[in-house]
Amino acid sequence: TNVNAPLFSDPAAKQGGTYRLHIKSFPLTMRTVGPDSNGGFRGWLLGTTLALLEMHPDTREYLPSLASHWAFEPDNKTVYFKLDKEARWSDGVPVTTEDFAFMIEMMRSENLHAPWYSDYYTNTISGITVYDKHTMAVHTKDPHNREELIQYVNLAPRPKHFYGGKIPEDYVKRYNWKPEPTTGPYRVGKVKKGKFVSFEKVENWWGYNNHYYKNRYNVDTILLKVIRDDDIALKHFQKGDLDAFPMLFPSIWHHKARGKLYDNGYIHKAWLFNKTPQGASGIWLNLNVPLLQNLNVRKGIGHALNFKKVIDQVLFGDYVRQETFGSGHGRYDNQTIKAPRYDIDQAISFFEEAGFKQLDKDGIRINEKGERLSIELTYLTKMHNPRVVILKEEAKKTGLEIELKLIEGATGFKALLEKKFEMTLLMMSSSMIPHYWEYFHSVNAKPQTNNFTGYQDEVMDELIDAYDKEFDLDKKAELSQEIQQKISESYSVIPAFTVPFSRAAHWRWVHLPNKLGTGLSSDI
Repeated sequence: TNVNAPLFSDPAAKQGGTYRLHIKSFPLTMRTVGPDSNGGFRGWLLGTTLALLEMHPDTREYLPSLASHWAFEPDNKTVYFKLDKEARWSDGVPVTTEDFAFMIEMMRSENLHAPWYSDYYTNTISGITVYDKHTMAVHTKDPHNREELIQYVNLAPRPKHFYGGKIPEDYVKRYNWKPEPTTGPYRVGKVKKGKFVSFEKVENWWGYNNHYYKNRYNVDTILLKVIRDDDIALKHFQKGDLDAFPMLFPSIWHHKARGKLYDNGYIHKAWLFNKTPQGASGIWLNLNVPLLQNLNVRKGIGHALNFKKVIDQVLFGDYVRQETFGSGHGRYDNQTIKAPRYDIDQAISFFEEAGFKQLDKDGIRINEKGERLSIELTYLTKMHNPRVVILKEEAKKTGLEIELKLIEGATGFKALLEKKFEMTLLMMSSSMIPHYWEYFHSVNAKPQTNNFTGYQDEVMDELIDAYDKEFDLDKKAELSQEIQQKISESYSVIPAFTVPFSRAAHWRWVHLPNKLGTGLSSDI
C-alpha cells in the first residue's frame, strides 16, 4: 500500500454548491465504449469511475484507490490486488472482484462493437483470477517491466449487477442513454437532451475514507450547459451564468478576456504550466483518399502548411511547435525528428514530382488530366477559424487549394471516426507511455476507430507488436523512436503545435488553492 505520499489537496476547501460550466455539444451517448462513445464528453464520464490505483499527480507514485493493497508476482505478468471493503457503486451495491471479472467478459464481447477493447483485453490482459470478493490477480499475456505492468493492470470495473451479468446483442442501443452506476464521487444526474447534463455528488461517498481523496470533489452538483458557440458561451460567463471558462485559446485570453470585470477583480485569470504528456497534434491525412495515397503529395502538403505563422500571429507565440507524433514522453520521443517546415520551393518540387506541374487560371496546380490539387480540411471548432484561414492562404502560394469544412462538436468527431474526411486538424490526448496500436496498426484501419488516417503497413505492424510486448524499457524506447520515425516518413500526420499549460478564468466566488494545480493537472 502507500499511505505516506504527500497530500496535494487543500484543507481550506469548502463543500457544497453548484459548479456551472459549458460543453459545446450534447453527447451522442452515455456509453464509454462502442460506437460514438469516443467524444469529448467521454472524459466527464470516465472521471466518475475509479481504477484500482491512482497516480500521484506530482510524484507519479501509485496510491490506493479501489484497491487498498497490491503485490507483484515475480513472473512479471501478474499483480495481486486487495479491494477496499468500503468501496461502493453509486447505487449502494458493494464493489467486488466479480465486477472486474465481468469487465473482462464485457470488453471481449462482440456486442460492444469496440475492436480496440476486444484486442486489448485479449492480447494484452489475458485474464483475472478471483480468490474471494476482495482478492484477485490480474494477468497480462506477456511479461512487462513493473513500470509498464502496473499501468496495464490498473483496471476499472464494470457493474455486473447493472447489466444483469451479460451484455445483450442490442447493447449499443439499449444502453445508449443509460449511464452506469459509478465508483467515483459523482454520478450522472438530471439530463435534458440538447440542453444540459448534470453530475450529482454521491451521498456519503465511500472514498472519503481514503485520506488522498479528502478535500477533493467539493461541489455538490456540476452543471454542464450546452452552448455551441464559444463567443456566446463567453458572454454567458461574463454575465455570471457560468462560474468558469477555459481559456487555452490565445484569442480569448489576450483579446476577449479584458475589461472592467477583469480589471476590478470580479473575474480572475489563472495560468498553470504543467508536465503532462502531450498527444499528437496536427493535420491528419486520410490515406483512403486517392490523391493522398501519393507520398509526394503528402510531402508537399507538409511543406505547404505554415504553422510558424499560425503560432506567431494567431497564437501570440504561446504554443510550441510539435516535432513528432506526441511529445513529453522523455526517452520514448525521437528527438532527432523535425516536423516539415513551410517551404514554398520544396512544396512545389514535391507537387511537381506528383504530376501537378501546371497552374490553373486561379493559381491552383493541375495535372495532365486537368485534376486540381485541392483537398478539404475538416476542423471541429469555430475558434480554429483564424488558424485554418492562415493555413489555407499560405498553401495557395504553393499551388495547393485547401477547402475549409467546419463540423462542430461530437458530430464532427463522429465524421473523423467514420473516416468521412480528407484531412483534419486534430489534437489527441496521451498516456504516460505512448501508445501506437490504436492509431497505426492495420487491424484497426476500419471505421469507428482511432486509426483516423487508415494507415496500413506490415513493417509498422511488426514494430507496434514488438513495442507492445517489449519488456526492457531501453529497447521499448528504441522501438518507440523507430515507430515515430516511420510515422514521420509517412507524412500521414503533419505535427502542428503543443500546449504545455492550462488556462482558465473564474468568478471570484470560485476559490482556487494557493498552488493552482499539480504537475499532471490538465485543467485548472
